[in-house]
Amino acid sequence: MQAAGYADALARAEQFVRGNPELVAGAVAVAVLAVVVALGLLRYRRPMGVRFKEALADRDRVAVLMHPDPDPDAMAAAIGIARLAEQVACEPTIQFSGQIRHQENRAFRNVLDLDIEGIDHVSELAAESVVLVDHNQPRGFEGADGVLPFAVVDHHPGEGTGEEFTDVRTDYGAGASIVAEYFDDVGGKPVPPDVHESEVDARFTLPSRECTGLLYGILADTRHLTTGAAAEDFEAAASLAPGVDEDSLDRIANPQVSGETLDVKARAIAGRQVEGSFAVSDVGTLSNADAIPQAADELITLEGITAVVVVGERDGTVHLSGRSRDDRVHMGRALENAVADVPNAGAGGHARMGGGQVPADEEESREELIERLFDSLEGDV
Repeated sequence: MQAAGYADALARAEQFVRGNPELVAGAVAVAVLAVVVALGLLRYRRPMGVRFKEALADRDRVAVLMHPDPDPDAMAAAIGIARLAEQVACEPTIQFSGQIRHQENRAFRNVLDLDIEGIDHVSELAAESVVLVDHNQPRGFEGADGVLPFAVVDHHPGEGTGEEFTDVRTDYGAGASIVAEYFDDVGGKPVPPDVHESEVDARFTLPSRECTGLLYGILADTRHLTTGAAAEDFEAAASLAPGVDEDSLDRIANPQVSGETLDVKARAIAGRQVEGSFAVSDVGTLSNADAIPQAADELITLEGITAVVVVGERDGTVHLSGRSRDDRVHMGRALENAVADVPNAGAGGHARMGGGQVPADEEESREELIERLFDSLEGDV
């Protein structure tokens, strides 16, 4: 009886299909589309670290490219990405353009004994597959504008994207936090400084050198987790703690400071112009442009000052470095607005810190530049 009922239902279904082929085809198409959409959603809900790991695994080798004159956050993110690449049988080469001059940056490279290569031309890139780290548009070397990166990992504002993978999180204080999170996504574990990585029971591991570097990268870009740090930056720092080498961390954090840097800091303080709670200081001509942001770091600590810009010239370029602890001043936008009408000038950054460059032969006068900076800080530009 039951079998007869099934047979009757099957016969009626067959008759319906024969009589309404277009409806059946539509239903099948809808079902297929639903499956495709579900799989797509499932794919893109996977953690970014898992997706990036898989993207790296599809490459035989990659060039991990930092921005010109890389800072600790850029170098930290780069060595973390290189470590992840190595563990999926992808050969990484860390590269950069420009020079590493700042004493903190040099200490970071030397203490951690980083194997990184300088380049001047696009032909020197170690691989066709390029991962941009801590910036999202290639720059600083000949042919940079022709590079189409396969991946971008960054925390700065910008429109650059990767062909296959893009992870730009402007709410994070450091790129190193993003990379540390990747290892958490794939179940990676930090390796304590006195333990060999073979003793750690995990498919993915983060050696002490990389843990130390990533933690310092986070600390450096967030002023020790006091400026522009998101909850994720704190979580990333905590996740790295078991693998940190405290001696190496101390050596990086306390490098020797050049006499010129101390002199520039003194000139910035002594020569500051103050309007309300804003200060702008022109430190004149100098040989080490890295002293300018250090002077800005010093100036912002003065009582009663909530936003500062330090101006200095090196080799025909006027450098700007700003700091803000004033909710009314988005420093990156303030600097960008201040030089918007100056040919060949550029500036930008985050709410709390920013930088820019102006060709010395393009500015009308230093006094007018300083006036524009004050107007921009006040929101009048």
